[in-house]
Amino acid sequence: MAQGGDNWWRDGIFYQIYPRSFQDSNGDGVGDLAGILRRLPYVKSLGVDAIWLSPIFPSPMADFGYDISDYTGIEPLFGTMADFDTLLAAAHDNGLKLILDLVPNHTSDQHPWFIESRSSRDNPKRDWYIWRDPKPDGGVPNNWLSEFGGSAWALDETTGQYYYHAFLAQQPDLNWRNPEVRTAIYDVMRFWLEKGVDGFRVDVIWHLIKDSEFRDNPPNPHYVEGRPPNEKILTQYSTDQDEVHEVIAQMRRVTDAYAARVLIGEIYLPLHRLMAYYGNDLTGAQMPFNFALLSTFWSARSIETIVEDYEKALPKRAWPNWVLGNHDRPRVASRVGPEQARVAAMLLLTLRGTPTLYYGDEIGMHQLAIAPEDVQDPFEKNVPGLGVGRDGCRTPMQWDSSNYAGFSEARPWLPLPEDHIRENVVDLEADPRSILSLYRRLIAFRRTCQPLVSGDYHPIAAQGDLLIYRRAAEGKAIIVALNLGREPIAVTTSAIRFGSEIVLSTFLDREGERLEGVLDLRGNEGVIVAPR
Repeated sequence: MAQGGDNWWRDGIFYQIYPRSFQDSNGDGVGDLAGILRRLPYVKSLGVDAIWLSPIFPSPMADFGYDISDYTGIEPLFGTMADFDTLLAAAHDNGLKLILDLVPNHTSDQHPWFIESRSSRDNPKRDWYIWRDPKPDGGVPNNWLSEFGGSAWALDETTGQYYYHAFLAQQPDLNWRNPEVRTAIYDVMRFWLEKGVDGFRVDVIWHLIKDSEFRDNPPNPHYVEGRPPNEKILTQYSTDQDEVHEVIAQMRRVTDAYAARVLIGEIYLPLHRLMAYYGNDLTGAQMPFNFALLSTFWSARSIETIVEDYEKALPKRAWPNWVLGNHDRPRVASRVGPEQARVAAMLLLTLRGTPTLYYGDEIGMHQLAIAPEDVQDPFEKNVPGLGVGRDGCRTPMQWDSSNYAGFSEARPWLPLPEDHIRENVVDLEADPRSILSLYRRLIAFRRTCQPLVSGDYHPIAAQGDLLIYRRAAEGKAIIVALNLGREPIAVTTSAIRFGSEIVLSTFLDREGERLEGVLDLRGNEGVIVAPR
């Protein structure tokens, strides 16, 4: 496990669990906290250090938990507060940290705060949300668009004003310019910190502050027909305002009042803007999520450039992080192909910085095509046919070859792929060369290899499909060589000395092999080499 202390998250590996889809314990087809508790030994066996749970708070489930109606409760679908307390204690007993998903940008329209706010124009909580008068013609206040399609403004017939919702109309945005809102959310954070949670992943943190003048967003000159309609405009005035960094610094002060806690920010922004979220003198988020690998063209030169640019852009003493998958993006095994998914695993777990794994990626789960009648995602329902649905990366964890993959005794809330009868934890654990075995070996090696935990990153010049780099710390070094293509590559470089030894191959069949100046990589193979 990672070292203790305030900076445990630097050495650690995070594992995201989507609670609806991990393990059902009561036969209703939906995962829950008791299910996660049951599978805790598996999570521990992976060798990860922290679990991040997607939202588990009371919710009408318009956006499956990202529409919260009570920030300090537990959604009955997932269990009780006693279940949560049991899970938290068990995680800590097993040396695992537990991170909660904080959703401070918006609430459910069923949250008591919003019910009060919309009741009248002079309600004390009116200014807790963002209300604007219609234009003289009765139209929406400006051209801001919802991330899920259509205008971001909804008319409230009772009071005759529009409220702003960056996502669904059932998810009204809080007004973070109001000090009372900030105090309320910081109190929510303290509630969970007092319980002993180890930090927060903050949802859409770059959305929190909006332009005070509510100016129209400019058109996107690069918009292509067929893309989601919200991309028609740039979010110049509706996101990423300079004042947001004051808010994040305040959040950080809340977590810093408790020992060894971490603040992680979800941020989809260009590199130069992302770096600002570390804050002045690193007083912002300790880890502004780096999603570069989620959308890059999967080639050696593209990845080499991304890593180099990211490393150069990092503020002094800032700690990097890397992500291959999450609950909003297509599965990595489908993005890069099942063969390259093994190479991607080695990349993620050997780059400098903290890696975050998404449940099921370690068994090669792929993006499932969801039939129209099975669609659950409101994004897909709002703008069907564009391929934006997120259900395909949220399907139930594949534990075994039984009818419902060991996830539930009832029909799951989302369908399972037919290949779960082969691609499941039980079968892959029995195969010493499976992708699950690879993940475990990579994690175990990383834990004992100081250059991978804290070493510097040094790219090594290469061409074609070869990506190669050196990690070095405390006089020790290893070389990572990745073939991102199908054809074999003969690698000759002075970095690989005579007598160097292969520590690990993505095929798990070359451990201890001695090299005599040339490294032969098979197609879709990655290796870790220890120089003599």
